[in-house]
Amino acid sequence: MDLFRPDSAANLLPYDGAASYHGSILGDCEAWDYFEALMVTVPWKHDEVVIFGKRIVTAREVAWYGDSDFSYTYSGTTKRALPWTRELAALKGLAEKLTGASYNSCLLNLYHDGKEGMAWHSDDEKSLVKDASIASISLGAERKFAFKHKRTKETVSVTLEHGSLLEMKGRTQTFWLHRLPPSTKVTEPRINLTFRSMIIPA
Repeated sequence: MDLFRPDSAANLLPYDGAASYHGSILGDCEAWDYFEALMVTVPWKHDEVVIFGKRIVTAREVAWYGDSDFSYTYSGTTKRALPWTRELAALKGLAEKLTGASYNSCLLNLYHDGKEGMAWHSDDEKSLVKDASIASISLGAERKFAFKHKRTKETVSVTLEHGSLLEMKGRTQTFWLHRLPPSTKVTEPRINLTFRSMIIPA
């Protein structure tokens, strides 16, 4: 099932979770201002993941920010959070206003073109608050984003626009996988910000 222009904040998932697409939440010029600022101010680094015991350096680049310097471990690697920048704090506040949730961290991904993507996965690490909201803001090139139910294999996809917001919450990470499929048609870069709620160590 493809949903390329869903109603604002409508749930894209037919069952077992909630994924609400708000569409564009920033004006075009404002969104490009954020894109250009993040390209320059974020200390982007190539991601490292461990797949079948082998360490792989990805083409995409990442950065990790948060309320404090807590660590985040996924795909066999650990990152320590950087302090919020002015732009990231502003985008976090906007995401919180629109979703009604609160976030204490953000994982940023930089995809240089459509050849770079993300394989099927769930954001279900034990360090994340279970079933909490994850707010995903997209800047730059439009990209298709897909969901696949873990049991039924049903798929749902949406095109994420420049300056748009997608929220995932509830049982979504338990029952659904998601991915950013590669596309040879996309030649421009995209920045994705996923605001999250980490479990704060006692």
